Amino acid sequence: MLRFTLREAAHLLLGLLGAILMAAMIAALTVPAAWHSSEAYAAAVAAQLNAFLHLNFGTSAISGVTVHDELARTLPVTLTLAGAGILIALAIGVPVGLLFSAGPVRRAAAPLIQIVAAAPIFCASLALIALATHFGWPVAMAHGGGASLADLRADPETSSRALKVALLPALTVGLAGAAAVQLALRRAGSESSRKPYRTGLRRMGLSALEIERVYVVPEALSGLAASLGEITLALFAAAAVAEWVFETPGAAVLFVKSLALGDWTLAGAILAVFAAIKFAADFIGHVGAHLISNPGEGA
Repeated sequence: MLRFTLREAAHLLLGLLGAILMAAMIAALTVPAAWHSSEAYAAAVAAQLNAFLHLNFGTSAISGVTVHDELARTLPVTLTLAGAGILIALAIGVPVGLLFSAGPVRRAAAPLIQIVAAAPIFCASLALIALATHFGWPVAMAHGGGASLADLRADPETSSRALKVALLPALTVGLAGAAAVQLALRRAGSESSRKPYRTGLRRMGLSALEIERVYVVPEALSGLAASLGEITLALFAAAAVAEWVFETPGAAVLFVKSLALGDWTLAGAILAVFAAIKFAADFIGHVGAHLISNPGEGA
């Protein structure tokens, strides 16, 4: 177990270094000469990489605010949204995924799963807005934008409205995460259904339910843990859409806007943070999956 953890830690370290290098390569586009000469671009990348390694992330070219301050303002919003989304995703995706991982149910539900998976997150957001408007549920704060962390610290009436407003983007992210969760479980269930041990266990007298409970469910949960990084990316992608539609001032939508406006320094820094979180999720998920698959090694 220790050897496996150290190997995964090495992968995490390489991923973090790669994220910093990627951020430097994007931020180097801020230098005008980097667009016209490969030598100038390489020099700009080296300068940005040196600055990043010294925790100097520069200043946003659009707002004039330091990247550190922009991240401090927007990143907690996105992380809160993703945190609420993962709770919703697990509450919905795990039971649905385990149900659909069963052979007969998986085959019968395949058309429904494809229809739901084909629906864009943007359409789900608009549908939530339409339902909320129909039933009188608030979709925005009095100032016209989505709920922020500052709104949740205001007076009780404002906080109550802010929580209601924040529920819609969280639900959007959660539904997208639930799709990723059930896909991971369904994929693990599909792989375990082809394992040859099923026939031998049936011949030994174990029922299909016992086989699913004792052998298949742990394999499905191990597959879910191994897909934690993939699920994290799905949450961030959904957060970008939800923050845009519901006017929530988070880092995910700020990344999209910074790319559109050519704010390469800010875009590179945000992408590096998201990549670092994804690599950390991969590390935690892979170690967790190994523990589930090899429970004796954790002792």
